[in-house]
Amino acid sequence: MKNLPKLYLKQIEIGPMQNFSYFVGDQKKGECFVVDPAWDVPALLETAHRDGMKIVGGLLTHTHYDHANGVEELLEKMEGKIYVHANEASMIKVKPDRIEKLRDKQKIRIGDIEIECLHTPGHTPGGLCFFVQNHLLSGDTLFINACGRCDIAGGDPEKMYESLKCLAQLGDQVVVLPGHNYDEKKASTIGDEKRNNPYYQYSSLSDFLALRKGY
Repeated sequence: MKNLPKLYLKQIEIGPMQNFSYFVGDQKKGECFVVDPAWDVPALLETAHRDGMKIVGGLLTHTHYDHANGVEELLEKMEGKIYVHANEASMIKVKPDRIEKLRDKQKIRIGDIEIECLHTPGHTPGGLCFFVQNHLLSGDTLFINACGRCDIAGGDPEKMYESLKCLAQLGDQVVVLPGHNYDEKKASTIGDEKRNNPYYQYSSLSDFLALRKGY
């Protein structure tokens, strides 16, 4: 890990729903993406500016209002694009040339930093997690000791089960950074979630669905 380019990664709690937004970028180049721009775009811009970073794009884990309500304002303040899974691109009401449609396992770069986009449906059809230098920005797919609800439009508990299984394969030391501050801790690891998260204690889909009960 010591030879990897210098990662800029910051977690910010923002808004009335305990959301986490994140900055991820290249510390040396001074550029970053903001993950899930919502609630207070001026505060996000000011935080990045204070750190000597320039926001050059936005990454969306999904398009629910509490994660994406700052998209239009952010685009007014920068020249970059919003990156979103192709399954949910139509939910972002901005000019098509300001949207980059992502697919599973696609890799995007900012400076020398590489970010892998993992399609993790279940909470929404186009749910994404972003994997960068042993850190997983897990959106509303994987929380600390919980997972995203599946009973709202586009939710699918069977797909959630498969998505959680895929994330479990990333490695026990991977740091989990969730989309909401729903626990006493603000970060976890894949290993801790496999040991402690109730949604990782079921080895069959039928048992998982019994626990979820559509929720």
